[in-house]
Amino acid sequence: MSDSIPASAATAVPGLAARAARTGSSPVREILALTARPEVISFAGGLPAPELFDAAGIAAAFRHVLAEEPMRALQYSTSEGDPELRAAVAARTTARGLPTDADDLLVTTGSQQGLTLLATTLLEPGDVVLVEDPCYLAALQTFSFAGARVVPVPTDDEGIDPAALDEITARERPKLLYLVPTFQNPTGRTLSAERRAAVAEVAARRGLWIAEDDPYGELRFEGEPVPWVASFPGAEDRTALLGSFSKVMAPGLRLGTVRAPAALRRACVIAKQAADLHTSTVDQAAAARYLAVADLDAHLRRVRDAYRARRDALVDGLSTALPGGSRWNRPAGGMFVWATLPEGYDATALLPGVVRHDVAYVPGAPFFAGPPDGTAVRLSFVTHSPEEIREGLGRLRKALEGAGRDGQP
Repeated sequence: MSDSIPASAATAVPGLAARAARTGSSPVREILALTARPEVISFAGGLPAPELFDAAGIAAAFRHVLAEEPMRALQYSTSEGDPELRAAVAARTTARGLPTDADDLLVTTGSQQGLTLLATTLLEPGDVVLVEDPCYLAALQTFSFAGARVVPVPTDDEGIDPAALDEITARERPKLLYLVPTFQNPTGRTLSAERRAAVAEVAARRGLWIAEDDPYGELRFEGEPVPWVASFPGAEDRTALLGSFSKVMAPGLRLGTVRAPAALRRACVIAKQAADLHTSTVDQAAAARYLAVADLDAHLRRVRDAYRARRDALVDGLSTALPGGSRWNRPAGGMFVWATLPEGYDATALLPGVVRHDVAYVPGAPFFAGPPDGTAVRLSFVTHSPEEIREGLGRLRKALEGAGRDGQP
């Protein structure tokens, strides 16, 4: 006789955790899936231009570590990360104006994991996190999984408003402020040194942590670099600086770093042990080899030159592609332009018709933790050549001309 329970008598399996039920998929990832056809010119994803990857240099680095150090490169490693890689990143960070030792750093599986580790170690369910409004989408997902209450801080064309930050911090008593101060995603805005100093002062006086995300800082096309928030008085002992190799080498490596005060860094190491033990040993070793023998700064100059031309092609063509009365910025670096259509337009409703013209953007509404701006649009300029960008803008103009403000013909 069978001891199996009849299907009709079986009890339903338990449901998903509340954090999984309340956290939605990334709209950007869903749009990328819809626009994966090769004929689509997509301004939607923040995808670095693959033809600009130093594939030969990275391949040579992998060949070297697999030929010369295979037993180390293919073995388990420490959770903190490859010492040579941390030393190289520390040297670059110090050269950019923030004195850093190798032991100040934790290597992560992309900077996105670094943000997850910070959320794990700092946030209890119900804790308040302040974010720029609009904000990087994956950060909103991370804080949702952590059970945090996300409170938006108003921004303007120059980034987060320090006076509003002070008032909201006094009222909400947050534990953490998350911001992307340089070439922000999604807006491309850069916070001035004066505002960074004010943010650091508020954090010190009100007592909160800062997560400073800097994936785009080395993609500056013009103007002078602005010091990290972490370098300003009051922020030194309360700022975790997130770095990434995705925009300067290749996103497929999935390598990032967290520079944090000692107690927080040690907690993140323990959280990482629970998450994945350590980041890929062979990828770390190859990245360390690449930084030792290749000229990353020369590579970045080529990337910046190409991205500058692509930004110019996009920004200079928006006046004919978007409806009259639209507004947009001209970022000094990074990957994104932020545009707003005239009042009454619905960027989300317009998108399906735009995609039918084999072009795409990301509606701005999902980036807002507060009430969304339905007219907002994020446009990435790095993936396509200037010629393709101009062709894409022509398609966008035709798509918008053929649709009403609500997306209906």
